[in-house]
Amino acid sequence: MAYITINRQNFYHNLSEIIKKSGDMEKVAIVLKDNAYGHGLLLMAKLASQFGITQAVVRDIKEANEIKTLFSHILILGDSIINRSNYSFAINSLNDIKNAQIGAKVELKVDTGMHRNGISYEQIDEALSLIKEHKLNLIGVMTHYRSADELSSELFWQQKQFEKVKNRIKELGFEDIRYHSANSATILRANSFDEDMVRVGIGAYGYNELPPIFDRVNLKAVMSIYAQKKSNRVIPKGARVGYGGEFIAPREMRVSTYNLGYGDGWIRGLYTTPNGLDILGRVSMDYISLECDDEEICIMDNAQMAGEQLGTISYEILTRLSPSIERVVI
Repeated sequence: MAYITINRQNFYHNLSEIIKKSGDMEKVAIVLKDNAYGHGLLLMAKLASQFGITQAVVRDIKEANEIKTLFSHILILGDSIINRSNYSFAINSLNDIKNAQIGAKVELKVDTGMHRNGISYEQIDEALSLIKEHKLNLIGVMTHYRSADELSSELFWQQKQFEKVKNRIKELGFEDIRYHSANSATILRANSFDEDMVRVGIGAYGYNELPPIFDRVNLKAVMSIYAQKKSNRVIPKGARVGYGGEFIAPREMRVSTYNLGYGDGWIRGLYTTPNGLDILGRVSMDYISLECDDEEICIMDNAQMAGEQLGTISYEILTRLSPSIERVVI
């Protein structure tokens, strides 16, 4: 099977750059949801913990349970709310409050414009009343930005909406609350940072997808994918390669098959590897064909560039990759 390398030095470089922006390592929470954006949940959790990161963000309780010994606190974004000492849970609706276990730590998500999850500003009073009624421990208030990675004024508009949220929470007498809204794009474009936490996802894995007009924080891709040769052959001019015979050899060619395919999560589409090799014809379930005779080749070392070729985003390239592919720290 193909394998993935995880560059420890690049990962630590990215975390260091983000800490410079936040001003404090204790404010950085590493987002490890969806198998750490395809990099490997437990592997990246261990690396982040060894670096000194003490907080993590995951999708569900299952992910949290796999890494619970590595962090002092874990925020769970979307699961049933239970009472666990070092877990807190995002409240995405009023029903979440009603169904939560007594004593659970919760963080109220307020919809400031994303219109995906979270309660509205008008529901804040009701939500806080229900939190008291159901004896929940409110430790945080959060929101999420819809356009932080775009050149527009929408980020500032949503930040103003979140300021209104903070003021209302304080007016209602809630203290010792942590407030957090920043994702990778927000912290990378910030000139100052005054919130209690930043939730760092794609930036930690090496991708700064802000427009060039912003001051550039140099991040380094953490993941590379390698495939190994399984067979090779010389084909004559006019021979057709792969399902449907879509590729027609323009000359005599040495073609090799490498062990990566859509069964491993690689996207079907026209693609050129970092060293300039075109995938010949269709991607198969377990294989691709290349004009190459090397025993091993790098298929991808930058998911943002790969996404540009394949008509998608770095997130999809990364999170589609099968968890069963071996991941090796270098």
